[in-house]
Amino acid sequence: MTDLVISNARIVNADGVFTGHVVIADGRIDDILDISAPIPAAGRTIDANGRAVIPGGIDGHCHVAQITGRFRTLDDYAITTSAALWGGTTTIMDFGIPRDATETPLEAARNKRDLAREARCDVALHGSVITWDETVPEQLDALAAMGIRSVKMYMTNRGSTMSDNDTVLRVMKEMRRLGGLTIIHAEHDAIIVDCTEEHADAGRIGIEHLHHTRPELAEETSVREVLAMAEYIDTPVYFVHQSTPGAVDLVAEARARGVEAYSETCPHYLLLDDGVYASRYPEWFACCPPMRSAETVAALRERYADGSVDTLSSDHSCYDLTQKRERTDDVREMPHGLPGVETRMPAGFSALAGDAPADDALLARFADLFSTGPARIHGLARKGRIAPGFDADLVVFDPEESRRVDGGALHMGTDFSPFDGRMLRGWPQVVIAAGRVVLDQDGFHDPGAVGRLIGRHAQGDDAARADAVPVLAGKDA
Repeated sequence: MTDLVISNARIVNADGVFTGHVVIADGRIDDILDISAPIPAAGRTIDANGRAVIPGGIDGHCHVAQITGRFRTLDDYAITTSAALWGGTTTIMDFGIPRDATETPLEAARNKRDLAREARCDVALHGSVITWDETVPEQLDALAAMGIRSVKMYMTNRGSTMSDNDTVLRVMKEMRRLGGLTIIHAEHDAIIVDCTEEHADAGRIGIEHLHHTRPELAEETSVREVLAMAEYIDTPVYFVHQSTPGAVDLVAEARARGVEAYSETCPHYLLLDDGVYASRYPEWFACCPPMRSAETVAALRERYADGSVDTLSSDHSCYDLTQKRERTDDVREMPHGLPGVETRMPAGFSALAGDAPADDALLARFADLFSTGPARIHGLARKGRIAPGFDADLVVFDPEESRRVDGGALHMGTDFSPFDGRMLRGWPQVVIAAGRVVLDQDGFHDPGAVGRLIGRHAQGDDAARADAVPVLAGKDA
């Protein structure tokens, strides 16, 4: 007798959709049976009754227990990974960002590794480098030995997390040597600083002016500059939270020239426009980059649907409204970032589907954005596909089911959602992580601190995708 069977399922992978039964044993997918085959005996059988089953979500961009200046997000790994499971995400990726100049990149990653012991789902980590010194190559070697093969750098945030161009170039060279991935927050610092100062001098520096202080040109200029460096070094580069069609197009054009470059976007850039800063609660939408014009949002959704965007991430940052409202008079003093790990699936699906019926092509595209693309780009073995030998991370959902978001009823450790009051479609109904049913019609079943800290293979190492991932200190992957 096998452990679990999902029967009568509309099984969705990025490369196709078919109907059948998913057989699960020992935390892995053991077999996929045609719909005409007998349903095998199992400890538990869940009848999907024709509903869609997609690979468990992989959120490649979360900030957990993050300290930035005098602010700290209000979550921990137990909270954020539970919220992720509520939202159909079975693997999150966090960042080891040095909290200040006294913490090294390696120390920051080790700190996150230790905090992740409370995780309810699998966790992978990105590193981060702010300032280059002679110890960085050795630290990057140590990170790679821990299975951390990506490094994030900020092109803005002068005086805190920003890396200068020399640092970016040197880190890119090391990432090429290690088979790693350079991750970039692309906003041109000089443009943003000057624009923000001009708005401050004119007395227009409150939250209602945020979108004017960080123009689209700043993002696209930075993307263009970083792509030139990546092309010069001949190394892969991944851009987080792209908010404009122009930024996505620049990546696509570079890829056509042979640059290995990737675009990530987030649900809030697909569903919200800069009109939110004239709303009753503009502080709900303090994030960088800010929301863009309605025309920009519509054009970005087109890129999201046509395959130009590679991944959908939340950029989850769990501040509450007390923190947000402390300095609404000055965007330079506010904490920026939105809670979103729990709503990524329905918000992302709603942005893709609109009012259209969920045909096979739409479902396959969503599976790619939500899970398969992140697994492939970030080197996560045994993730992102419903196939024998892969981890039994699965989501059963009805793509036609809509629910209204109640920010206060979510589970992210904060008291609001930027999508509060909106109708979103495509919520998870059953979530299975590592073969465990963690969400069903009876509610959430906390699995405890069972999440694994998983390592990643080198870029382009296709042979490693189905191999065992490395063993990290503290937990076995």
